[in-house]
Amino acid sequence: MSARRTLLVPAALVGVLLAVSGCGPDDPSGPGPAQAATGTPGGAPASTPAAAPSGAATAATAATGAPGTAAPKATAPATPTAPPTGGTAAPGGGVDEAYAYAHPCDAKDLAIHVTARPEASSQRVIEVRNQGAHSCGLSYFPLVSLGDSHAADRGKDIRPLVPGGLGGPPAYPVGAGRTAFAVIDLNPGGGSTAASAGVDQLNVVADGDHMPTAETRNFPLGPGAKVRAPKLGLYRATVADAVASAATADQQQH
Repeated sequence: MSARRTLLVPAALVGVLLAVSGCGPDDPSGPGPAQAATGTPGGAPASTPAAAPSGAATAATAATGAPGTAAPKATAPATPTAPPTGGTAAPGGGVDEAYAYAHPCDAKDLAIHVTARPEASSQRVIEVRNQGAHSCGLSYFPLVSLGDSHAADRGKDIRPLVPGGLGGPPAYPVGAGRTAFAVIDLNPGGGSTAASAGVDQLNVVADGDHMPTAETRNFPLGPGAKVRAPKLGLYRATVADAVASAATADQQQH
């Protein structure tokens, strides 16, 4: 009997202690095994919600339109701008006139072609294409002569008439990758007989102001070409404008 009473006292004592602490084995407020081992961010008990960061509170206040608080404004992305152009226009690009006036074309950068104009059998189109990487300057018109390709003496070559009253910039600017056109009319009056027999070649220097005669390019006129008081126009950006310029030629080219 005494042994049984001794065992009952500790059990009753345990019950009193658990009642005082309020944390019995089935109390849901007590930490579970995992929570007791790891805790929560900031050391707060699992049953206590963590305080919201101040930045989140500010954003929430702005979103609700609280008095005295302006909502953040969205910023549009910056519009990209094109890079500025310089004196080295890309092929097909614009003409930098200031650069061209200060930099005469180099003969090695030019391709010269002469073709017959289908609309007028007496006219030839002189095409000078700038194949360089920069704009460059040509003279107002090419240096042109017509003569006998077999003659040893070229002093008798014929010089065409050219437009007079020239002024303004000292050169014709041509952009990189672009072509300048000049038109020569071999027989503008339409005469049936050539003034000089044996004239079968057109000689062209693209820039008579800066290039030596060694840069002359020779082009055959073809059979049956008639040459009488020829006229040469200024360099122009189109064949039509070059034809109109040739019609105004009234002075002898030197």
